[in-house]
Amino acid sequence: MYRGGFVPQMVLTLRRAQAGARRTPSEDAMAKKQADTVYRIVDVVGVSETSWEDAGRNAVETAAGSLRDLRVAEVTKMDMKVENGKVAAFRTRVALSFKYEA
Repeated sequence: MYRGGFVPQMVLTLRRAQAGARRTPSEDAMAKKQADTVYRIVDVVGVSETSWEDAGRNAVETAAGSLRDLRVAEVTKMDMKVENGKVAAFRTRVALSFKYEA
């Protein structure tokens, strides 16, 4: 279904929700730990000629060069650039969250 075995987190979350799965203990612990913090979310788009996974990785690693304390990267959209009827590039939009510093 997804190139290179990469399955976006939103798909995994949707599958768990459809199966009636509850949050894992580590997810509950993370939610409790983060209860008193504030995060900013920004969208970035990564591009790769080889895969959506590489495009997502490029987006996160490039953003990490100027944003500190990145916490979560959620794939929100994947598309392709098409030139002359062929795929020229894979693009992955990623919602990045980072913690506001006090």
